[in-house]
Parts: sequence; structure tokens; C-alpha cells
Amino acid sequence: MTNTNKKLILVTGGSGYIAMFIMIALLKKGYRVRATLRMMSRQEEVKKMMKQGGIADFTDLDFVQTDLTKEEGWSQAMTGVDSVIHVASPTPLQRPDADDLMVIMAVDGVKFVMRAAKEAGVKRVVLTSASGAVLAGHKHHPEIFTEKDWTKLDAPINAYQRSKTMAELEFWKLAKSYGMEGASVLPTAVMGPILGNDFSHSSAAIKNMFEGKMPRLLNLAFDYVDVRDVADLHLLALEKEEAISQRFIATSGQNITYQEQAKFLKKEFGSKAKKVSTQVIPDFLVKILARFDKSLAMPATFLGQNTACSNEKSTRLLGWQPRSGEAAIIQTPQTMLDLAVIKVD
Repeated sequence: MTNTNKKLILVTGGSGYIAMFIMIALLKKGYRVRATLRMMSRQEEVKKMMKQGGIADFTDLDFVQTDLTKEEGWSQAMTGVDSVIHVASPTPLQRPDADDLMVIMAVDGVKFVMRAAKEAGVKRVVLTSASGAVLAGHKHHPEIFTEKDWTKLDAPINAYQRSKTMAELEFWKLAKSYGMEGASVLPTAVMGPILGNDFSHSSAAIKNMFEGKMPRLLNLAFDYVDVRDVADLHLLALEKEEAISQRFIATSGQNITYQEQAKFLKKEFGSKAKKVSTQVIPDFLVKILARFDKSLAMPATFLGQNTACSNEKSTRLLGWQPRSGEAAIIQTPQTMLDLAVIKVD
């Protein structure tokens, strides 16, 4: 029987990689969780993955159907809710065909969630944004990126970064006008253990490397963070007074190139990583290929750009303690191999 004395947290996008780890962390900490799903047929699949993450009792978990493209359902989802963690947003792995649609879905989703939360008397909403709302479009920015930085919307940036930036701007505008407590968490490239076939677009690159589908690597570096640490930062943003009206970048603080990543994966996994290439493709060729290959469009915008981000604010203000970037990256292929998601000869 559900204990109604426990605080009820609504987590949107409940079948997503980050959302599932947030839900696991919330349940382990004694919260009740309501998860939104676009398709209710995914309930058992989500539970199976959460079981892989250590949840055996689902008494305090329920599901509700919502859609980022429709306002209906959101008011019902907010019934009895204390706080909201809004994770749902279109990602590069499930991208809509039209770039404009990605932006519309992300911004409308924020509008629907915030309006329904206000009407339900919800006090605090935590938004899952992305480092893409901080560092995109800055071709000449040698300094480490902080929460004070915002993506340049007038620069030639990818639809995903545009969607995350515009959604976060809308979130802060509404939090202020509605008088609600807001906080945003901005993950860098998310790695760490996987629970099944639903994982981050950063983790998908690891799978491709191990299966020999990345014979040449992009000359790029990104900050990395473990998905469990991303979940922990969301809980800190949910619970701590210091988090109100603040942005928090989720990064291990380590900026790692694809080539560096490939080299330590080969060292760590030996023969299992025999198809992992350490060869780098020249930047000019990537720019040409990006015109024809949509999967290269987003990374191509970062060529020749600094992408290093700071976790100083998250660690100082909230006491957050992330794992190293290497540890996060190693966990991804390890669990992919364990679950036979990676196919190696």
C-alpha cells in the first residue's frame, strides 16, 4: 500500500536514461514517484530496467500518460504532486524529422509543465537542461565555461542545442512570472552504467566504437559525467535552499578527446575493444560529410572549439561529489558487454 505521507515527485520522460536514474535515486531516498510516459505500454520495460538499477519494490511508483506536443494530461499528472523534475525533451537519438519541431516540442513541453505545476500549487520545479545551453556557438572562448555562459542563439548551432537553450530560457521566464522555485541541471556528455536498450546519445558512440562503426574519430573533446552523479545533482537541486534560482553544470571536470577515450578503452578492455579505432578524421572532411550525414551535424558545430566546463558551483554550493570522467566512461561499455548490448566477436 502506498504511503501518502511521503512526498510525491513527478518525473517527466520516465522511460529516458537520465530520468530512470533520477527515479531510482528518489525511490531509494524514500520519495513517491510519478513518471510520465508517452506510451503507457512501456511501463513494464521501465520497471525491468529500474530493477536492473536496484529497485525491487514498485509500491511507490506510478505512471501517467502525457505528451510534449499536447497540453492535455499534464493537469492530471500534477494531482497531489509536491515537486517536479522535468527531464522530458527530444534528444538527438529520438530526434523529430524537422529541426524546428525539436525546438517547438522542447519549449512547449516547458510551457505545459510549468502551467500545470503552477495551477496545482507545486512549489519547486527542477529542469534537466544540457551543457548545450551553455557552450554552443562560442568559437572563441578559451576560458572554462560556467553557469554564467549561455549558448549563442544567433550562431550556426544545431537544433538540439537550440532546443535546450530556448527551453531553459522559457523555464526561467515562467518560474519568475509564476513565482515558483526553479533550478536547472545541465549535464555534459552522460556516461555510466546502462540498464537496457535506453541510453544516452553519448553512450551510443561507445557502442559504435566497440562494434567498429567508428573507423575514424572526430577531433573533439567533451566533458563527461556519470549518470548516477547527474541523478544525485537533481536531488540536491530538488532539496537544497541554495539551489533556488540557480543553474548547475553536471560535469566530472575532465575534458577528454575521443582519441584519449579510445586509447584508455583499448587498454582497459583489451581484445574486447579490438574494433575500437584511435584514428582521427581531419576537421575539413567532417564539415563536408556533415552536409550529407545528419548524425555529424551536431558534433561538427564544435570543431575547433573549447568545450571544458566547470563543476565548481555544483560542488561548492550543493556539496556534490562526482566520479571521474574515466570511471564514468568505463562503466558504459562494461554494462553494455554484461547486458550483451554490444556485439563483439
